[in-house]
Amino acid sequence: MCNIPDVKLGLIAVSRDCFPIALSESRRAAIVRAYGDGLYECPVTVENEADMLSAVQDVTNAGCNALAVFLGNFGPETPETLIADRFDGPCMFVAAAEGDGDLINGRGDAYCGMLNCSYNLGMRRIRAHIPSYPVGTAEEIAAMIRDFVPVARAVLGVQSLKIITFGPRPQDFFACNAPIKGLYELGVEVEENSELDLLVAYKAHENDPRIADVCADMASELGSGGNNYPALLPRMAQFELTLLDWAAEHKGARKYVAFADKCWPAFPKEFGFEPCYVNSRLASRGIPVSCEVDIYGALSEYIGACVSQDAVTLLDINNSVPASLYEKEIAGRYDYALTDTFMGFHCGNTPACKMCADRAVKYQLIQHRLLEPAGSEPDFTRGTLEGDIAPGDVTFFRLQCDSEGVLRSYIAQGEVLPVATGSFGGIGVFAIPEMGRFYRHVLIEKRFPHHGAVAFGHFGKALYDAFRFLGVADIAYNQPKALPYPTENPFA
Repeated sequence: MCNIPDVKLGLIAVSRDCFPIALSESRRAAIVRAYGDGLYECPVTVENEADMLSAVQDVTNAGCNALAVFLGNFGPETPETLIADRFDGPCMFVAAAEGDGDLINGRGDAYCGMLNCSYNLGMRRIRAHIPSYPVGTAEEIAAMIRDFVPVARAVLGVQSLKIITFGPRPQDFFACNAPIKGLYELGVEVEENSELDLLVAYKAHENDPRIADVCADMASELGSGGNNYPALLPRMAQFELTLLDWAAEHKGARKYVAFADKCWPAFPKEFGFEPCYVNSRLASRGIPVSCEVDIYGALSEYIGACVSQDAVTLLDINNSVPASLYEKEIAGRYDYALTDTFMGFHCGNTPACKMCADRAVKYQLIQHRLLEPAGSEPDFTRGTLEGDIAPGDVTFFRLQCDSEGVLRSYIAQGEVLPVATGSFGGIGVFAIPEMGRFYRHVLIEKRFPHHGAVAFGHFGKALYDAFRFLGVADIAYNQPKALPYPTENPFA
């Protein structure tokens, strides 16, 4: 199942009727040449409202689901903003720099026109993406449009997303509190079900003829070193098919799906395994399955998958790095203070492709202590995918609706260090510049939960623009020392 939008971009040029229309059209053509394949050039140049209707119809007929509106000259303020109002998809606005003609008949004044365009968008309360510096040459604008693609993909995904949940949030897990108001504001649909609904569906998949093929795929992914419990694979394959079928049958009017499932304490005993490895496999296909019915965690993961077009995970911002480990493996080798580091952990939901080669299916140590007899061999607590997370660049982020119904978010870029954790679960040593201050003045101060989504690479720019487009006003980040947080004690 394809669970991530495919962006088809259109380019519409606009022209103020007192400026040469040929200026916008030639500049539009230059952008198309600079961009290369994948950008549809609308032949209608918009000077008035009738042109606007024709242009929107043209790009819609061409299958475009995102637009770049280009001010080749000053631009007509009302028709150009109505493009974004009438078009069913995210739009960005960019403007032409001067320099490709004389400054008499070849001057377009789009630098000025962009100001009035922005003013008009605000008057109409139309959301649109305007790059950090939206005025440029054809090559520069082509680069801005490329940067818009992951933003558009995330917006399209969120607006057509249904999050399917199973079970209420576990007791004492206020971290997974999920006010519905914020989801509806974002355009996300929610379907909440009980664990019993899931168990009934799981049992209905017993002896499903597809189980053998899924088991073979799991065995191939894990390899001989990671497949510690071959006899467990059919149970997990049955569960994987249950979720995939539920997604297909329940997405309804929506195009895309994410899950937020209750995974303890009743799940392992009743299903006969831990769901973590299955969750990891779906996440690797762009279908996040968050732990502990963390609805906003699932939403954050899904946005990360859209932006990165890659597997993502959800981790606890879990434990500090021991000073002894820091001194032995990090100090003097990497430019991080001890307080810049922490361990990101979850039981075993990180996709295999994002873990070190020795990852393997194991058992959930904490649940084994809690649910199975002391000293016994693990039984139904098996099913986690454990090992160290592979080193490399990461972006740690989250979008959350707080208890007051306000959407908040954070984004912090850093890396997973090539340092063995010596611990259990899916875990890694993370390093984020100024993490100590960020931990106190963003995560604690703004009451963020301990779950954070992880994208594997640096995607802060696209995530920031996506959150802005979605209307999130509070976007926090790990500020440098030279920029104190509002709550930071200047005398400390």
